[in-house]
Amino acid sequence: MLKDTVSKYRPFPGIHLPNRQWPARTLTRAPIWCSVDLRDGNQALAVPMNVAQKLELFQALVKCGFKEIEVGFPSASNTEFAFNRRLIEEKRIPDDVTIQVLVQAREDLIEKTIQSLIGAKKVVIHMYNSTSPAQRRVVFGKSKDEIKAIAVHGAKLIKERLHRLAGTEVTLQYSPESFSATEVEYAKEVSEAVMDVWQPTPQHKMILNLPDTVEVAMPNVYADQIEWICTNIRNRDSLIISLHTHNDRNTGTAATELGLLAGADRVEGTLFGNGERTGNLDVVTVALNLYMQGIDPQLDFSDLNAIREVYERCTGMTIPPRQPYAGELVFTAFSGSHQDAIKKGLAEWETGSRTHWDVPYLTIDPRDLGREYREVIRVNSQSGKGGVAYLLESEFGIELPKDMQREFGPIANDLVDALGREVKGEELKAMFWKEYVERDSPWKLLDIAPANILNEYGCVAKVARNDEVKMIHGRGNGPIAAFVNALATTGAPKFEVAYYKEHALSAGSQASAIAYIQIKLADGKIRWGAAVDTNIELASIKAVLSALNRA
Repeated sequence: MLKDTVSKYRPFPGIHLPNRQWPARTLTRAPIWCSVDLRDGNQALAVPMNVAQKLELFQALVKCGFKEIEVGFPSASNTEFAFNRRLIEEKRIPDDVTIQVLVQAREDLIEKTIQSLIGAKKVVIHMYNSTSPAQRRVVFGKSKDEIKAIAVHGAKLIKERLHRLAGTEVTLQYSPESFSATEVEYAKEVSEAVMDVWQPTPQHKMILNLPDTVEVAMPNVYADQIEWICTNIRNRDSLIISLHTHNDRNTGTAATELGLLAGADRVEGTLFGNGERTGNLDVVTVALNLYMQGIDPQLDFSDLNAIREVYERCTGMTIPPRQPYAGELVFTAFSGSHQDAIKKGLAEWETGSRTHWDVPYLTIDPRDLGREYREVIRVNSQSGKGGVAYLLESEFGIELPKDMQREFGPIANDLVDALGREVKGEELKAMFWKEYVERDSPWKLLDIAPANILNEYGCVAKVARNDEVKMIHGRGNGPIAAFVNALATTGAPKFEVAYYKEHALSAGSQASAIAYIQIKLADGKIRWGAAVDTNIELASIKAVLSALNRA
């Protein structure tokens, strides 16, 4: 990009709306949803879906709860027409689902579209023609009146043929395509001309779709356009105002949400935002944005992984790892501080002390989307003690004491940093085992047995210090104290046990226990040790030696 080329661009003019209301409004309910995956989404694929793939995706959309689904452009190709007919003739459309078809305002296309719908129960016939100054000038070479005449003529052609759909519940929809780049006064004029032909009423409304076909301005400008139309158009109560946003400026979601605040009733979009150029609106994102605000989106994404699989299989597209809600990494924290906060937030939630979800860094409970908590924390060189501890606990039941987390976290971080990649749980456990559990040098326990001493605990142990084997004796108020006192007779560094914790690792007769020991040396240094054994006393004795060996 060269600085001297910027002068070729200019800002899109704002809308004169001095008393705009949308900034003060709050969303309280879900819009009417219409999936356009099978049309807008399909036309944006390098290899369009075949009939079998479209059928599978259609069924997935129905399962998600979409009640309006744009199934294609039946006049565009034999494949599109055949798909329409198959849905109808094989009775694949549930009674509460309306299929939508797209058609330009041209007689030959309208005729074939009507033929494709015969026998359907509920349909939306969606007619469009482009209205923006650039389209009028560059594509059509027509005046405003001539462009309006195309829309009116198309509306009449459709109305004249509706008698052939007797027994079908028909809703008519008009889109001034490129609305976002069209003068609002002219968009209103053309839309009202179509309304004059179709004569919608409050009892039998038509859909007026106002597409952000190409994002040419900030989303607040689109909201102003929507509110201006809602405020100024004739017979607003006979219309369902619909939004259809794209993502050229990466603000399709914001434009939709602000458009709903501005008075729209309905939203068209695709799963995960597939569409021309930078894509259509991602319906999943907007729906789950509502959900995490406590609003029922009226769509079911409780098994988001399954929806992802169908989408990727049918379209050949891949969902980016950072795609909101659906991406592989969106419930993952690599930052140590994030990991620690998530761990503590999840622990608080599990206590049941809170009635509303408020976990740091997680705007939504992954389980509500069919995802697992084990997916939340992953470890790489950016991870801290919280993430390391969470992974060890969630996958292996290793509950590190907090001070031990502070010691092992940096150790694990250095090891992972040397690898230069993310590590799996098994690798992290192996690091912990090598650092603590397998520390048997220079001191190693060979054998130990209790000794009977009145009012005290005694022990007799065989230990090896490097290659030298020693028999040691000690007494104390418990097995750990007796063993520590026995070690003192060998010339080992003086220390005291500052902390002890143990817990079971597995169930059954051969259950293992893990013990954690913190020792404090004479010079004030602190070291941790850990050991595993089916006998908890042996685990604690071995943990003492683990800490001593690390000293």
